[in-house]
Amino acid sequence: MLETLSRVAVPGASAPAVRRRSSRRIGALIVIETGAGPMPAYTETLPRVAASAQCARRMVRLALDVWGLPGVQDAAELVVSELLTNSVLHARRDSVRVTVTRLGQGRVRVAVVDLSRDRPAVRAADDDAESGRGLDIVETLSCGRWGVDPLPWGKRVWADLGQEVKPDE
Repeated sequence: MLETLSRVAVPGASAPAVRRRSSRRIGALIVIETGAGPMPAYTETLPRVAASAQCARRMVRLALDVWGLPGVQDAAELVVSELLTNSVLHARRDSVRVTVTRLGQGRVRVAVVDLSRDRPAVRAADDDAESGRGLDIVETLSCGRWGVDPLPWGKRVWADLGQEVKPDE
C-alpha cells in the first residue's frame, strides 16, 4: 500500500512528481525526448521475476494518477503486466526496465526493456491453454499501436494507450 505521498514540482514536467515518504521507491520521474518534444516519464529497473509485475503496475498507477489519466489506468496496468511477464519468461539477465511516458493529453506509452534480442511473436493459444494470449491482449488494448524497438543490447517492447484529445475545430 502506498504511504503518504507528496507532490513536488519538477522543472520541465507538465505535472508535479510524487515523492513517497517511505524507504521504498516507486520510480524515477525523467523527461524523455520524443519526436513531439520532451515528455515526462516514470521509469524503474526491476528484477526479472514474476513478482515485479506488482511493482510495475503500482508505478503505472501512480504516474497516471499524477497525470490525471484514470481513463487508461486499467488498460495500462494490464499491458505492463503482460509485457513484463513476457520478459520474465523469455528474456535473459537479471533485470528489466519499465517506463510509462505521457505522450500528450490522454495518451501514454508503456514500455519494457530487456536484454534479449528475440522479438516477441503473437501466437495462437489453444482454448484450454493457460498462457499465450498476452500479445493478443496488448494488441486489443492498444488498438494495434504497439511494437518492438531493437536496441544494441536487447529490445524495447511498447504499447500506446488512450485516445488523443483533438482540439475543437
